Amino acid sequence: MTGAPEMWPSALNMVAALAVVLGGMFLLVHVARRYLHRAGATAGGQLVRTVASHPLGVKKSIALVEVPGCVLVLGLSGDRIQVLTRIRDPEALERLRSRSAAAPASFTEQLARLGLRRTPADREE
Repeated sequence: MTGAPEMWPSALNMVAALAVVLGGMFLLVHVARRYLHRAGATAGGQLVRTVASHPLGVKKSIALVEVPGCVLVLGLSGDRIQVLTRIRDPEALERLRSRSAAAPASFTEQLARLGLRRTPADREE
């Protein structure tokens, strides 16, 4: 029975060591997030952005991906990504950016843009 009283100090030492390790991990994550946020690697400072995507078939699509300096036209399949062309013309890049900025964000906005949105008078009929 002499072993039982010695168990409590050992347990407290173990819990304290665990708290120090977890605290260090949380501190490391906090510092890393702060550093990465300043470096522009978070979602607000994306360097790669998908402008548009269009399905061509089962597991096949084409995508416009904006990277610094150009827009890549990519062919995507189930197991492969192929660069089809690069768009570097400043005028074409500006047209693509203006189209993606002007695109409606939701399905309701798309319906309203097409003139297919029902008014309250249409619902009463």
